[in-house]
Amino acid sequence: MPALTRGPVVVGIDGSPRSLDAVEVAAAEAALRGRPLRIVHALVWPTIHVTLPPGVTQAPDSAFLAQAETYLDEAVQAAAKTAPEVTVTSEIVTGAPVPVLLGETPRADLLVLGDRGLGQFTGLLLGSVAVQTATHGRCPVLVVRGERRPSGPVVVGVDGSQVSAKAIDFAAEEAARRGAALVAVHAWRTPPVTMPGDMTPLVYDPELLAAVEERVLVESIAGVRERYPELPVRHEMVQGAAGRVLTDRSRDAQLMVVGDRGHGGFAGLLLGSVSQHLIYHGACPVAVVRGDRESD
Repeated sequence: MPALTRGPVVVGIDGSPRSLDAVEVAAAEAALRGRPLRIVHALVWPTIHVTLPPGVTQAPDSAFLAQAETYLDEAVQAAAKTAPEVTVTSEIVTGAPVPVLLGETPRADLLVLGDRGLGQFTGLLLGSVAVQTATHGRCPVLVVRGERRPSGPVVVGVDGSQVSAKAIDFAAEEAARRGAALVAVHAWRTPPVTMPGDMTPLVYDPELLAAVEERVLVESIAGVRERYPELPVRHEMVQGAAGRVLTDRSRDAQLMVVGDRGHGGFAGLLLGSVSQHLIYHGACPVAVVRGDRESD
């Protein structure tokens, strides 16, 4: 099955240990996808207007630039060590991290980030660069957090929405590339509440509700079994809050995949809810798949 796009794998770096972890993950992804790797460092200094101390007549641009070049050199070496067969390019781009990285996403196959950092990516965190790029980027965003495991399944959150279907396609392709099993997890509650402020039904049939929820899950992954007949696929129905359920499943996974928003068992799956919960608390790398790449 073709990749969602055919651009490079892009990784944002800042020289921190976690960003070098992201480089290694990105290099491995580029090798699996047969794509080049592009390493980007956002250089904020030239965009910041500051008053220099008395006696100082020139801003230390050269020092910041030299440090940025050192970061890139370290990243290129880490990528070459991880995947020597991958073509690697690197660039220092003037600007703040979020707009710089968002500018990369329309042409990228995948954007990879660490969940925290330093330097020009100060606070590469949750609620900041990682969440904003996952919310507004034009390609899937892989946040390197938790434990990197060479084995374990690829786990995908399923709710029957169109966004969820794209997440399933992405997860199946990842599982096939990695030689891993695919586990589709559908979290649901009894009784269901689909929107904030909805009235909880006083009377409902638990068995009927369970059957409806299971049908959503089975129908969602039916196409995967047809497209990947040799891919081990299993599904799980779990009662509970989606964020907690998927966080639990991430403890044994090598990759967690979710859509950026959804409905049903993942009511209000927006960055700031289930996706953001996983970026904060997931125990393995988390991929967030955009629903509509042409919007925003």
